[in-house]
Formats: sequence, structure tokens, C-alpha cells
Amino acid sequence: MTVITVSRLGGAGGRTLAKKISRKLGYSFVDREIIRMVAKQTNVSSKWVESIEKEAGNSLTKLIDGMISKNYFDRLLGADKGYITEEIYEETLTNVISSIAKEGNAVILGRGGQFILKDHKDTFHILLVADRTDRINFMIKKHKFSTEKATLLIDKYEKRRKNMFKKFHKAEYNNPEHYHLVINTSYVSLEKALALICDLVRP
Repeated sequence: MTVITVSRLGGAGGRTLAKKISRKLGYSFVDREIIRMVAKQTNVSSKWVESIEKEAGNSLTKLIDGMISKNYFDRLLGADKGYITEEIYEETLTNVISSIAKEGNAVILGRGGQFILKDHKDTFHILLVADRTDRINFMIKKHKFSTEKATLLIDKYEKRRKNMFKKFHKAEYNNPEHYHLVINTSYVSLEKALALICDLVRP
């Protein structure tokens, strides 16, 4: 029951490749479903989970987490309502990704799967990188963005990713030692990358 985690620099083609892998191998593609599963387990909205991801490590978020207790939220919202902090998010995310891995035959996109599942059997960790210019051009071609918007999104994405990994995983996500395979899509096409990954995971 194999699991593949796909991590990527923004615009390196990670989502596109992850979907290709799932179709080729007949695996489940898991991305935003993780947000919904975390939201369900903590009894909060998906938007609240997304805000935790976007603001991870933010000093104001840490201050609020430290000042407001669960008892306060129970009184404010009612004991039947959920709430989430960075710590609860981290714990629940680990449980969700681990449960997906137990089912197997899945391609998990992002969210630190390479760290959460670093000791999980039959799991392969892939990292996609590319030159910044190529990543900007990929976003322009794929999503019809302007150069300005594509550049802004990639820079914002990288800043958010660094903050998130620094907060939750205490590790540099672009360290090649965390991965079975690192592919530079400036030089390797997505089709060739797909073939490499399928050769890697097939017995």
C-alpha cells in the first residue's frame, strides 16, 4: 500500500504532476481534502483551518493562542462548538495524514507529508524545484496570470511555506536529504518526471 508525498516550490508543477501520478497509478489524489478532514475533526470551518495555515508562526497568532483558553471558547461558542489553534492544527494534521497513509495508494500534496511520514513504510517523498523564471512562466501559461500576479503569488507562496515549515516541522523543506527524489522541472519535463516516479515506486 504505497504512499507518495509531493512537495514543491511554487510554480514547479507539483499539483499538475501529483494528479498525473494518481491517474497513472490509480491512486487517490489528496490535497484540499486534508483541510476538510482537519476541520471536521476539530469541529470548525475549513476557512478557519486555512487561516491557521496562512498565518502559521505569526506573532499575533501565537500571542492569541497563548492568551485564550479552550474554556473561554467553550463559554463563548458553546461546548458543542470546536476551536483550533496552531498546536491543535499540528496534532490533527498529523493524525489525518497518518490515517490516509494507513489506507495507502495515495498521492499527498504538500502540508509536510514528507516529515509526518518520514518513518512510514512504503512511502516515497518527491520534491519538485525549478528556476524562478521558469516557475513564473509556468504560472502564466497554466493559469493565464499576468507576470506581475504570477510573481506576487510565487513570492507570497514561498514566504508562507517557509513560515509554516519553520513553525510546524522545524526543518528546511528544500533540503534534499528529506526526499527519495528531487526533480528540477526546468530541465526535466513533467512527463519524464512521471516516468521516473513510477519506476521508483513500482516493485
